[in-house]
Amino acid sequence: MARFNDGEVAIVTGGAQGIGAAYAKTLAAEGAKVMVSDVLDVNNTVNIIKQAGGEAIGIKADVTDDKQVGEMVSKTVSQWGRIDILVNNAAIFAQLKMQKFMDIPEDEWDRVLRVNVRGVFQCVKAVVPEMKKRKYGKIINIASGTVFKGTPLMLHYVTSKGAIVAMTRALARELGDDGIRVNAIAPGSTMSENVLKRTNWAGGGPADTIASRAIKRDEVPEDLLGACIFLASPESDFVSGQTLVVDGGSAIW
Repeated sequence: MARFNDGEVAIVTGGAQGIGAAYAKTLAAEGAKVMVSDVLDVNNTVNIIKQAGGEAIGIKADVTDDKQVGEMVSKTVSQWGRIDILVNNAAIFAQLKMQKFMDIPEDEWDRVLRVNVRGVFQCVKAVVPEMKKRKYGKIINIASGTVFKGTPLMLHYVTSKGAIVAMTRALARELGDDGIRVNAIAPGSTMSENVLKRTNWAGGGPADTIASRAIKRDEVPEDLLGACIFLASPESDFVSGQTLVVDGGSAIW
């Protein structure tokens, strides 16, 4: 039985490809109506959902642009009349060069923090008024297992995802009385298509990551879908302010 059968509506940012597309497709498969948002072309994800019998629309939107984020929200509400779920997946990661923190250019630091942190903040601000109308909502932020391991050579990325854990906790406190639950998923290194293209791994790269896990294999986008559906569904209605690490037991905390 589908988890969502009461007309639930979800927004997934960064949904054009990779993990974001996987989140969008599985939410739709479970019965949610999905707005797919990205700075890239989202038509492929939207079409796959529709071909599978789901409901989806898409928009090209930069999560750091208030006007574009506002259009994302207004188009969703115009289409379906509500917003129940926000998956804050949009982030800069795969294209980042692994390097010592002393070598990270300041403009690159600012760009990563702007998208990975401020973008989440702006999307939450945009959807919360709609969730408050129904006194219910699920916000799922995407952190990273690197936060719990102190992973080196990506200080700007790890810092941005540490901020997501902190933001999730504080938002959960602030929004609890409005019936809005705020949680996070912290994936391990996941073999999405863009990550598979990387050639600038530090040390042993994926082999070292696998060796650090209790479950010794690659992580794939499908490994994250159960956590997403759980946190988006009524099954987690008494869960808020939490970060669920899904990395095969690499970071155990």
